Amino acid sequence: MPGPFCGYGGGQGPDETGDEKGEVGDVLVQAFGQVMYWISIGLLVFSLVAFVNAAVHREDAYRAADKQSKPFWLIILGVAVAVNLFMGIMSFLPVLGLVATIVYVVDVRPALKQVGGGRGPRRRGRGSSSDGPYGPYNGGR
Repeated sequence: MPGPFCGYGGGQGPDETGDEKGEVGDVLVQAFGQVMYWISIGLLVFSLVAFVNAAVHREDAYRAADKQSKPFWLIILGVAVAVNLFMGIMSFLPVLGLVATIVYVVDVRPALKQVGGGRGPRRRGRGSSSDGPYGPYNGGR
């Protein structure tokens, strides 16, 4: 005779106890776990890319862009990487790391690019083919 908890995984089989509902629930939980895993990997990669980007800019570019210092952003983004690496996504700290990473990518990174604070001088699309290391070469005229 079935009890009041019939259908909650009594182990009798799918015909009377509703065990197939448990199997569907297990599949959904596993699928949710996989989605959360890939989201956490994405957040880790996002914060790691922002950390590397913050590391390659010069210190004076942060001052010229009137943003926080380079060590400040390296610490904040480094903590975000560590939190995303060692904690689950369902915690509160990865959300704070995501907010800090988004602030860096949306606000600080464009300001650094605008002042030209990259790894060094980039000559893509600037000047002409006759430019030398000290300015334009005019052919001895």
